[in-house]
Amino acid sequence: MTVKYLFASLAIGLSASALASPELPRHADLDLKTARLLADTAMSSCSGTVSVLDRSGNLLVTLRGDGIGPHNTAASQRKAYTALSTKTPTRLFAERARNNPETANLNTLDELLLLGGGIPLFAGSELVGAMGVAGSGGGEQDENCALSAVKKAGLTITRSQ
Repeated sequence: MTVKYLFASLAIGLSASALASPELPRHADLDLKTARLLADTAMSSCSGTVSVLDRSGNLLVTLRGDGIGPHNTAASQRKAYTALSTKTPTRLFAERARNNPETANLNTLDELLLLGGGIPLFAGSELVGAMGVAGSGGGEQDENCALSAVKKAGLTITRSQ
């Protein structure tokens, strides 16, 4: 009787493990605390509008500086989205697009904004989100504001190998 019970238990255990859910990949997530650190740090070094998105393109935080035009809110979000979807800083992406006739029509996509100031955010080799800055005085200045925040948060704008 004990042997039968042992085999039955073993069979049930093996069949249950065969029905267990598959091993799914785990991803690093950008949390609200880090997003706020990024936005606050960028705003401390320049005046503009800052938006931070998570890895799925969901808006985590947007801050608009005093006296900054309302169009910069949408611009910062679109810059962040462009950087997230291309995994490339928007200033570099815009430069590449201008130099390649086959990509000239990218500026017709409503979601993309081919201006400097958007950067992807990597934690090691994982894309965890993106950040966009607009209204601080031009694409290069917008990008520099974002870069200063990335360094403080311990993230990078390129995938580490």
